[in-house]
Amino acid sequence: MLRALVLLGLGAGAALAVHRAFPSIPPFPLALALGLVAANLGLVSGSTLAAGRVLANQLLRIGIVLLGFELAAGDVVELGAARLAVVVAVVVVTFAGTRWLGRMLGLSSSLSLLIAAGFSICGASAIAALRNVVDADEEEVTAAIGLVTLCGTLAIFVLPLLQIPLGLSDEAFGSWSGASVHDVAQVVATASTAGPAALAAAVVVKLTRVLLLAPLVAGVSFAAARRSIRPRRLVSPVPLFVIGFLAAIALRTTGIVPQAALDVLGDAKTLALTAALAGIGAGTDLRKLGRLGSRPLVLGLLSWALVASVAYAGVLLTE
Repeated sequence: MLRALVLLGLGAGAALAVHRAFPSIPPFPLALALGLVAANLGLVSGSTLAAGRVLANQLLRIGIVLLGFELAAGDVVELGAARLAVVVAVVVVTFAGTRWLGRMLGLSSSLSLLIAAGFSICGASAIAALRNVVDADEEEVTAAIGLVTLCGTLAIFVLPLLQIPLGLSDEAFGSWSGASVHDVAQVVATASTAGPAALAAAVVVKLTRVLLLAPLVAGVSFAAARRSIRPRRLVSPVPLFVIGFLAAIALRTTGIVPQAALDVLGDAKTLALTAALAGIGAGTDLRKLGRLGSRPLVLGLLSWALVASVAYAGVLLTE
């Protein structure tokens, strides 16, 4: 386990160092890529990889709980009923639509579920959260994260070019970015091109989407428990890390956590998730990843088009 901890620490440290030197490079997919390269070049032993997978799952849970400290109930109230309804609609339609498209393309239920969560809510963080409640392997997790990274990066360049042709004000463009782009960092990069008003609107909308991660994970976990035919212990269908996530939001909402502590918790969240994704990458077999074929890419692009279209229609209705 110590070797696995060192491996994940090195992967996370390298990814965060590169991100600090080049802020445009997000640390999560980079850490995943570093772990993937290390494992597939034979630089890590099998026992270390097995321990790394166990450790990565634990770190994922910790990271998701810490993510809750970035949210407050007041963010949702600030949106207003109409915009909140748009955010919920974007998440529901994108998630359900992506799941349906995945079935039409013949993809596994677990892979389409991960892609649906990543595109509808919060990219790699949502995929990481569902990794703990669905029977998905490392190759599927890697593919899903790769797709949200690709499409989110494309959004940084494509969406600003569409603001004027689509006739969106700066605030409306920010709302569109927050409702349709995947990871928080990608949302910030996209919306900041239109100025501070756009960025403020984008962050509020995006964090409200992240808030919906808890009911999504709880719902998926409950559905999985009901489908299982194996005897199960009497435990809550809501994973403990989701309860922790909600508790963190409640603490943040009370205002009793000082800003200095929130900054430290934010850094800890980034470190935990980055290390976890390095572990997932290290557990990925490139040969199996290649067997997934081109259909996941097709699903990712269709899901991206779906979330952008639904979000745009919602922005027009509430502008």
